[in-house]
Amino acid sequence: MGKTFAEKVLAKKSGQAEVVPGQIVIVQPDHLLTHDNTAAIVGKIKDDLDEFGVARPAMPVIVLDHVIPAATEKHATNHKTARAFAEKFKLPNFYDVGAGVCHQVLMEKGHALPGSIIVGSDSHTCSYGAVGVFSTGVDRTEAAALYLKGETWLRVPDTIKITLTGKFVPGVSAKDLVLSIIGDIGADGAAYQAVEFHGDIQNLSVEDRFAISNMGVEMGAKIAAFPVDDITRAYLKSIGVQDNAYEPVWADPDAQYIRELTYDMGAIEPVIAAPHKVDNTKKIGELEGMAIDQCLLGTCTNGRLSDLEAAARILGGKKVASTVRLLVLPASKDIYEAAIENGTITALSKAGGVVLPPGCGPCLGAHQGALAPNEKCLSTANRNFKGRMGCKEAEIYLSSPETLAASAIYGKVTDPRKVVAK
Repeated sequence: MGKTFAEKVLAKKSGQAEVVPGQIVIVQPDHLLTHDNTAAIVGKIKDDLDEFGVARPAMPVIVLDHVIPAATEKHATNHKTARAFAEKFKLPNFYDVGAGVCHQVLMEKGHALPGSIIVGSDSHTCSYGAVGVFSTGVDRTEAAALYLKGETWLRVPDTIKITLTGKFVPGVSAKDLVLSIIGDIGADGAAYQAVEFHGDIQNLSVEDRFAISNMGVEMGAKIAAFPVDDITRAYLKSIGVQDNAYEPVWADPDAQYIRELTYDMGAIEPVIAAPHKVDNTKKIGELEGMAIDQCLLGTCTNGRLSDLEAAARILGGKKVASTVRLLVLPASKDIYEAAIENGTITALSKAGGVVLPPGCGPCLGAHQGALAPNEKCLSTANRNFKGRMGCKEAEIYLSSPETLAASAIYGKVTDPRKVVAK
């Protein structure tokens, strides 16, 4: 009987011939990701670290990104603690304030290799499934234990197979697809299950796949993965990772799935997730014309260069409505600089956008871009929970960069297909 991606990776990494869903395995993750929460994690085990040290210094990847630059003395102290920890134990994979959002930085610095296992003390660690990684979130206590032991346990998940056909029409993108899937499956419809994407994936860039895998956790998935193909290999080579640096793993043709779904990408419409749940999805027509106060373009979901470019193509030569604030949040310093060099940042700025340093702040309401009571924000982020952007009386609506850009021009929810067709 054939095996799924998750079954094959976990068997290989646990040194077994095969594993089955529900089985507990012990693995040594290739990397452990932490961010500003590093200070809290190491604080749990300070005495143990002093006695035993870090089990595998090459395993941790630390990226300071959640509140950058530091907004308060407390945040600055946490950053200082993380720096001191990395220095004391000579951890080679430390990225200080300004590098970008942890998930983007880990990817573009070549740490996410196909066939590897990455865990992180952030729920959107599932992002690296875009390049064939078994990647998932863990809590802070588990991260602390990993620093000391270098290994952890995982339960082998059942798997959902999603087959994608066709390609998007202009004005529709990967964010609309993943929101459609989440709306259908539900916020917990894939709870502790793996999700594999098959079919016409050649019509999806690595950046598209990143956006989709990033939101796997919003349907409850343990992981959300794509196979390695020529597009993956070309991307990895572009960041300096050669083919001989990794061993791709993918499902067997006769693998057994708990559920199978098919989506025609050509039939996907612009979709918005309305407050206060990601699976509260609406077709664009249901919300069209609703006034908005703020637009947040970026984050680890849609802050890549192609996302900024998609918005700039719509906004180019136009102005953001006087009633709307447009915040632009590149996912990394490298993306920020590339967007400056090719004129994308200039186009967004001239349209009325306010460019923020690469980080997470507005997305979780920790820093910058906070909302006032009764305000509505259209965001390309991954969560719209009550109080997510700093105000429990505000409303967050999730959309694609294309929908956000079109809506920013008119100050109200607007179907991007009508704008790109002009």
